[in-house]
Amino acid sequence: MSDYVWRPSPERIADANVTRLANRHGIDSLTELRRRSVADVRWYWDAAVDDLAIPFRTSYRQVLDSSRGIENSDWFVDGEFSIIDACLTRWADSIRPAIVHEAEDGRVEELSFAELSRQVAALAAGLNSVGVKEGDRVALYLPMIPEAVIAFYAAARIGAVVVPLFSGFAAPAIAARLNDAGVSAVIVADATIRRGRRVDMAAEMAAAVTAAPSVTSVITVANVGTRVTFDAEGLAVTSWSELLAGEEVHDTARAFPAMQTLMLGYTSGTTGTPKGAVHTHAGFTVKVATEMAYSFDVVPSDRVCWVTDMGWVMGPFTIVGAHANGATLVLYEGSPDAPDTLRLWDLVERHSISTLGLSPTLVRALRDTPLSTIKSRDLKSVRTLGSTGEPWDPDSYDWLAAEVFDGRVPVINISGGTEVGGSFLAPYPVEPIASCSLGGPSLGMDVDVVDGNGQSVRGDVGELVCRTPWPSMTRSVWRDHDRYLQSYWSTFDGVWCHGDFALVDSKDGAWYLLGRSDDVMNIAGKRLAPAEVESVLATHPAVAEAAAIGVPDPKKGEAVWVFWVPREGADAASVSAELRAAVAEQVGKPFAPNEVIAVPELPKTRSAKIMRRAVRAVATGADPGDLSSAENPAALDRIRAALADAYR
Repeated sequence: MSDYVWRPSPERIADANVTRLANRHGIDSLTELRRRSVADVRWYWDAAVDDLAIPFRTSYRQVLDSSRGIENSDWFVDGEFSIIDACLTRWADSIRPAIVHEAEDGRVEELSFAELSRQVAALAAGLNSVGVKEGDRVALYLPMIPEAVIAFYAAARIGAVVVPLFSGFAAPAIAARLNDAGVSAVIVADATIRRGRRVDMAAEMAAAVTAAPSVTSVITVANVGTRVTFDAEGLAVTSWSELLAGEEVHDTARAFPAMQTLMLGYTSGTTGTPKGAVHTHAGFTVKVATEMAYSFDVVPSDRVCWVTDMGWVMGPFTIVGAHANGATLVLYEGSPDAPDTLRLWDLVERHSISTLGLSPTLVRALRDTPLSTIKSRDLKSVRTLGSTGEPWDPDSYDWLAAEVFDGRVPVINISGGTEVGGSFLAPYPVEPIASCSLGGPSLGMDVDVVDGNGQSVRGDVGELVCRTPWPSMTRSVWRDHDRYLQSYWSTFDGVWCHGDFALVDSKDGAWYLLGRSDDVMNIAGKRLAPAEVESVLATHPAVAEAAAIGVPDPKKGEAVWVFWVPREGADAASVSAELRAAVAEQVGKPFAPNEVIAVPELPKTRSAKIMRRAVRAVATGADPGDLSSAENPAALDRIRAALADAYR
């Protein structure tokens, strides 16, 4: 049986949003609610809209129409919807702040729902004044600052399509997305501060727009106060303050057809060419509103903070999910371990954060902090922890859940993605949650784990799939519907195949995410997920973090290679030998790593996820490809140097 790190109290169960939903429909258990929500997805999504009072200007006459095939499903047919109604207008009389922003240098800014609504309307008018109209694509190249939220809503308010860009992208990666989306207007910050260093965002955008002829207008945000210069011919450059100071006032927010495009979420494909996942006004809003309400148990009195970036789906997810439930959004701009590893806990204490989202890699980085020092901070405000994007190792999960938070808050570890617009899998705070578990299927999501023939499997690693559509399911890949069909619908007929490996415990039914399908190794015909090796490595006290990859091997097909970062004072040679023995003992001798190599650091994305594909490319001598999302691309050179030393 699984080791349950979270067991809800009767009071927590009784007060939960998901319990209210179940009670309204005479359902007496989460198991039965999950069952009914996929047995009749139309019933579930209609019930959720009603339960959360998500407003439609014009009521839909039909919840779901899949007459053109499951892959081309339409939701909330003939309904008209305004994201402004759902996220701002209905809370405009509240005295609660809509946004609390803290910068790395300690500056704090607050905006009420009324102030946010006014600035959104003013910017919408400003965008109209520079020629942005319904259907135009507007790119946001901004850190997690209030302007990112204002810009997101303002573009949506006039029916423009939002294109969020990762704040660490370099010019070539930016240009690729601007060109693919056909962006006409860009909103960019002059710079941001990260680990005490200025990151010049405007300079990257200035280089990018020279290779993106569709861009005709740039709006600059004076975030740090640096000089901004754009020299591209025919480009109109306007400051944010000019647009907000205009005399025009945007009329009442329009409502749009429920399935009108709201946003393009760019995600990397296996080919390296970015894919623009198409999300809709009502579909995205309804899905993330329900996730925040039922999975994370968010209520209007909550303060929600997720350590993420506007360019990842969790940026828009957190904005819309928090505001659709009337909660305060807490934005942190900077590195969560600057000036030290107490920064995150100080942030929680200062702003009374109740819902805190963070990655397993970030938690591993914070574990060096003495527990007594962490507990000197007041963390009582935290009601729920969130996580997504990568597998957990038990030591880090249990350290966070059982030691830092004494088992009093659930870790809502969800699995989904940019194309999903939410989660496939999620635990709920009303159920016991096993260490590292994803609980089970998200409500309304008929997910399964299947073998190569598409048959359900339990107790074995398989592909994560979904058999029914859901409202935030990407409508397509932007301007490439064939790629959409090939990417998600070609593996199994009529079934979405997501590209993640998962496992359902055959004894207690707990679900676990084991990494991307293309990260999983095939050792002598046996599939092995990196998480299975990395969770063993993470138990060694000398290991700060580690990555396991598969490297071509003439005997086994693939062999396991391990790259690990030593803690201070570690004897790399002896520890490497111990790690190899530990994997052999705990995973099996066939999976003992052929190489165990100590490196100074591993390449990561800005949201602290290890880039295993890049590590594998260096190990095999291949081109690592686009590194524009890397926080520390120089780590690959250090891995090359370590490999050279190992084979000298």
